[in-house]
Amino acid sequence: MVLRRSITELCTADHQGRAERLEPWLANKTPENVAAWIAAKGTRIVVAEAGGAILGVGGASARGEILLNYVSPDARFRGVSKAVLDALEAWLVTGGVDIFRLSSTATARQFYLDRGYLETGRSAGIGGMIDHDMQKKS
Repeated sequence: MVLRRSITELCTADHQGRAERLEPWLANKTPENVAAWIAAKGTRIVVAEAGGAILGVGGASARGEILLNYVSPDARFRGVSKAVLDALEAWLVTGGVDIFRLSSTATARQFYLDRGYLETGRSAGIGGMIDHDMQKKS
């Protein structure tokens, strides 16, 4: 599953391989929860795929929150996360959202800064990690 592999293999700067950080982060990344997210009203889930392989998964709420943006380790630095984010932002704009918000990991922080997001603060994340709260005007 892309979500779990992305967290486990790419976000080591955040969880540092420590079970008390990694396990809570992975706990809700189950097939059942993903199916519920897809079915949820007011939420958009997008998938990037090539050749039948899922390369990235993203999600947003109609309120302007980017909820997910994970890339397969096999597709890192190939523009997948950017394409997923672009699709989510385009959906939000069509819904009249003019400010996008998200909580970023340390791993993804620079990615979002490079895409015009500004850090608005920091908050306690899963398992004691720090989230970088960010936003961007459409």
